[in-house]
Amino acid sequence: MNKIYPDAVSALNGVVQNGQTIAVGGFGLCGIPEALIGALRDSGVTGLTAISNNAGVDGFGLGQLLETRQIKKMIASYVGENKEFARQYLAGELELEFTPQGTLAEKLRAGGAGIPAFFTKTGVGTIVADGKEIREFDGEQYVMERSLVADVALVKAWKADKAGNLVFRKTARNFNPNAAMAGKICIAEVEQLVETGEIDPDQVHLPSIYVHRIVVNATPEKRIEQRTIRAANQE
Repeated sequence: MNKIYPDAVSALNGVVQNGQTIAVGGFGLCGIPEALIGALRDSGVTGLTAISNNAGVDGFGLGQLLETRQIKKMIASYVGENKEFARQYLAGELELEFTPQGTLAEKLRAGGAGIPAFFTKTGVGTIVADGKEIREFDGEQYVMERSLVADVALVKAWKADKAGNLVFRKTARNFNPNAAMAGKICIAEVEQLVETGEIDPDQVHLPSIYVHRIVVNATPEKRIEQRTIRAANQE
């Protein structure tokens, strides 16, 4: 199977539709599939449920899809860096399912592993547990969380071979492997593409079985979310 597509638009063609659930890798602006998000915006699909740690920032990352009102619901753990995200939520224009960060990661991982639900202590005694089953194990209370499976996963990797084995770079790995696993169809945006067999099997972070389409974006912007600098020493 040829998994390589010439650009992000063609990689999404025939896959994305109105009303789908989309899992998107990244943490803030670190490790986000920039080209695929831009192509998703330009596709014009609407009514999306987006699963992601957060929604980028205003005007970049998933923030672009909030501005165009293509997202109807966010399943996320963090809002803070996106004023439009907060505004839409507070105005009742955007549905939001707040999920603790570790729970969100496990929801995606478990969904990809075929595990429909799991129990965790996180959220017990808070509104996170409202309406959910609580069960006691070894004298401690746990809340049952349903796993997440997405129609499509959009992820960013540093390197891929043509079979679809992926290598992520440092902290840009973040939610990407879990999002990829949870997608019924996974599209990976990568910076480098090599021949099958060129990646040492011990270096593979995500095996090719999870990846259906690949697009190369060799020069992503990699915008810095918060730039912190130190003043030069004065003599």
